[in-house]
Amino acid sequence: MSVTTLSLGQKQVVYKQVDTTSLVMRIYLPEKMDPAKQYPAIVFFFGGGWNSGSFGQFEPHAKHFAERGMVCFLVDYRVKSRQKTSPFESLKDAKSAMRYVRKNAKQFNIDPDRIAASGGSAGGHLAAATAIANDYNESTDDLTVSSVPNALVLFNPVIDNGPAGYGYERIGEAYKNFSPLHNIKKGMPPTIIMVGTKDKLIPVETVSYYKKAMEIIGSRCDLSLYEGEEHGFFNVKNKENHQKTLMEADKFLQSLGYIK
Repeated sequence: MSVTTLSLGQKQVVYKQVDTTSLVMRIYLPEKMDPAKQYPAIVFFFGGGWNSGSFGQFEPHAKHFAERGMVCFLVDYRVKSRQKTSPFESLKDAKSAMRYVRKNAKQFNIDPDRIAASGGSAGGHLAAATAIANDYNESTDDLTVSSVPNALVLFNPVIDNGPAGYGYERIGEAYKNFSPLHNIKKGMPPTIIMVGTKDKLIPVETVSYYKKAMEIIGSRCDLSLYEGEEHGFFNVKNKENHQKTLMEADKFLQSLGYIK
């Protein structure tokens, strides 16, 4: 494992090589880490419809949670605009990233049983799908290592890829294995979903139904609705909503005992 130190408390590592493409994750560490201690972790996936986007989107979140005592990972994954790939490759990369973090838990001083996944929009889909999808594994992955996160923090996530949902025209009938909403099963990790009531891509009815389905199988699903807000409302350029959703995510992780 070759880790590059970028600055104090910031590192970068190549977590996966696909042909000539090196996929990296940027790591934000808590200050003055105790080498004898295991820390909780959170893995962030950027949004952009599996078409574009950059892992810088969640840098403010990573800095915040590193200060709160978590090891944070910003994941780059393959997208259409850069690698000419489909959403299926994006999911393969997300699962590889989760496995990489868990497999190297000892090197990163991480508790392998306290790894949260997070993301916005299509990145929210990837975070949720690492918990549900049995398929879409890279042939080079060590499948004995679980890609399933222990908690999910989702910002207006794409959770429905069915005929009435987002991305169906690209995913087609594969939605039956690819769409979080259609694959909720016993043992789903505790989840928080934050969404604006005017989001045209992620209807309130969809996330409400998801919450209900989660509760039926006995899993926790907190739903925070933001009145009058549209898709992407949580991003840092909207300071007030960014702060509100960050605090909401913080409270949720406190309730799980990940942070104090």
